[in-house]
Amino acid sequence: MLNTKANKLEINAERLWDTLEVSARIGVGKSTGLSRLALSDDDKAMRDQFVQWCTAAGCVLRVDGAGNIFARREGKDPSLPAVVMGSHLDTQVAGGRYDGILGVLSGLEVIRTLNDQNVDTRRAVEVVCWTNEEGVRFQPPMMGAGFFCGVHALDWVLGQQDENGCAFGQELKRIGYAGSAPRDPSAIDAYFELHIEQGPILDAEGLHVGIVIGGYTSFGAEVQITGENAHSGPTPMRKRKDALVAASVIVAEVNKIGWEYEPEGRSTCARIEVSPNKYGIIADHAKVTIDVRHPDPALAKEMYDKVIAVLPVAQKQSNTALGIIKEWVFGDVAFDQNLTDLVEEVAVDLDVSHKHMLSAAGHDAYHLAKVVPTALIFTPCHDGITHNESEHIEPRYTAPGVNVLLNAVLRRANA
Repeated sequence: MLNTKANKLEINAERLWDTLEVSARIGVGKSTGLSRLALSDDDKAMRDQFVQWCTAAGCVLRVDGAGNIFARREGKDPSLPAVVMGSHLDTQVAGGRYDGILGVLSGLEVIRTLNDQNVDTRRAVEVVCWTNEEGVRFQPPMMGAGFFCGVHALDWVLGQQDENGCAFGQELKRIGYAGSAPRDPSAIDAYFELHIEQGPILDAEGLHVGIVIGGYTSFGAEVQITGENAHSGPTPMRKRKDALVAASVIVAEVNKIGWEYEPEGRSTCARIEVSPNKYGIIADHAKVTIDVRHPDPALAKEMYDKVIAVLPVAQKQSNTALGIIKEWVFGDVAFDQNLTDLVEEVAVDLDVSHKHMLSAAGHDAYHLAKVVPTALIFTPCHDGITHNESEHIEPRYTAPGVNVLLNAVLRRANA
């Protein structure tokens, strides 16, 4: 057996970068980034490319009912649960080149490196691409991982619709990724996710690795508002049932809540849908998406309770009817102590600078942490810019974190 502590492996950083550059040409955004929404034609093209790379690396592919793709490099004992790495390949509508993508393609690079060095592992090593992590086209986010971990029923996932009425299940079939492999968390010994930090801390402090010990608790909701169309000129104020007014009150009040919990609290209304959204007519319908986050679960819940208290105020001020049609929560999680210790041990052995930290963004790893031992590893991104086409990373400060992933996975796979 390879003495993994004495023989520290290194990835081929140039190859990883070349692979990232190929991805960056699929689903190009308006400027330098990507707009590769889940289950779109561009998502299909990227999935096809990923499958091609994994097949060339000798992996066996399987796809589950939610379209999650698993690529397996077999171990010496196929009966043992596998060590799995992964993240997502879908992006925001104005996304960068690395959010999620770095994690999937780093997992592929780990497998390629093991192949290059002819390293056999006791356990199988797998890389997974989770479906619809971003939650842009279909809500909520992290949907594929949520299905795999038992948070969402498959029929519910397949029935979710985008704003054009296209169902998740129909789109999955259309792009050819409606699989039938069973969801089986018991087949996973450990899960590692590598991700850009999506924050400025590592970049500002000149560190190469963040070892994530937990996440911000996040509460989300989609509120539907029903008003009544009327002429914006002759209709008296007292007779109006204006859905846009209700939405505007919610947006303004939710923003205030975030400021009340500064510096750690976050509150956002990222999306409003209004109809008919035309000049001269009062809106009869609106939807607002709400998101509040805090590292303290009790304070996150307190923030969300304040959001709920805003809704009747908005309803009264606008003379409309409204209700919550979707709710979700994630992030109240502590990552596996043994795996975080392992990641830190490897970082020390490789002389890679690191620190423990929390994650303010949502990740597939949150769902995995509820059912299997999970570690989340951060690498720097310039100024913490993300969900933005200007998102930027560089090989010199990214490769050390991927080397930590490689060696941590190898040690766990041989344990």
